[in-house]
Amino acid sequence: MRTILVTGGAGFIGSSFVRYMLGAHPEDKIVNLDALTYAGNLENLRDVEGNPNYVFEKGDIADAAFIKSLFEKYNFDVVVNFAAESHVDRSIEEPEIFIKTNVMGTQVLLDAAKKIWMTGKDEFGYPTYRDGVRYHQVSTDEVYGALGKTGMFTETTPLAPNSPYSASKASADMIVRAYGQTFKMPVTISRCSNNYGPYHFPEKLIPLMISNVVALKSLPVYGDGMQIRDWLHVKDHCSGIDAVLQKGKAGEVYNIGGNNEKANIEIVNLIIENVGEKLKSGKYPIDNDGSKVGKDLITYVEDRLGHDRRYAIDNTKITTELGWEPSYTFEEGIVETIEWYLNNQDWLKQVQSGDYQDYYERMYSKK
Repeated sequence: MRTILVTGGAGFIGSSFVRYMLGAHPEDKIVNLDALTYAGNLENLRDVEGNPNYVFEKGDIADAAFIKSLFEKYNFDVVVNFAAESHVDRSIEEPEIFIKTNVMGTQVLLDAAKKIWMTGKDEFGYPTYRDGVRYHQVSTDEVYGALGKTGMFTETTPLAPNSPYSASKASADMIVRAYGQTFKMPVTISRCSNNYGPYHFPEKLIPLMISNVVALKSLPVYGDGMQIRDWLHVKDHCSGIDAVLQKGKAGEVYNIGGNNEKANIEIVNLIIENVGEKLKSGKYPIDNDGSKVGKDLITYVEDRLGHDRRYAIDNTKITTELGWEPSYTFEEGIVETIEWYLNNQDWLKQVQSGDYQDYYERMYSKK
């Protein structure tokens, strides 16, 4: 049995990973650490709260004293670091927050793991570690910068981040690599393409567009909408990370991509068409019959600063070396995602109103 620390486990991808691991590895204990900032939502994990192998801890990964005490309390075997400020627009407004969490927080986790995992030193003076331990950093394809009309990111593509967010993630990756090189610490890094799926905080493209179509609000599209991204279903991302934990080689980087390149405007048009048709069916508890849903809801807005034009991931390494491949096509995944949002309007309303932030107090304040 492993004891696994999942940081940022109340966020979109982190909560999906917690749920995935409890199902795929029921013998493991999962400790979910989250600071519960604006995007951390424990209601994402309401269905696993009774699981005896699941524990929630509230705290900040940049709080060194707290992290040290947590490692001493649980003696983790594996760390999977999702914890990060992640919205590019917010990083443009408040870059210092991204540096604190994404860079300094990563170093705090690495230092705590190194100290508790060390068993001694080898003949050359390098630290030695107990068997089976692993630090895994969850990163993003944004660290590579932007592509032209052709080509794909590989694991050897030079890092060239173009936003404060991606720069903070690239910095964290370099710190993780440095701990692997300098201290021979067993580390791995994965870099994913754009995730989508259930429980996604509605500031990101897909959930924002779905919720705005339902509410008949304008659909803000940056620039000409021709920014291209590779889309990865969050469940496929989780299984990819699991493959790296099980089979990945220490010191290596693995790109996890969904093989689904789409322009933003293509995504928006698909959502308009699909949501409109579903609302016309009358099968959903929504006061919108779909008759007013159309492309006239689209509003083109000024492009954001440093907006990368195209991302595309080459996932050959993880598919050939670890035997992983995505299970979702985008066409399957987007329909499932839209249906989830249409059927979970109460969740969406709680997130949009901020009421979800009271859940921790209701559930944990007396424990």
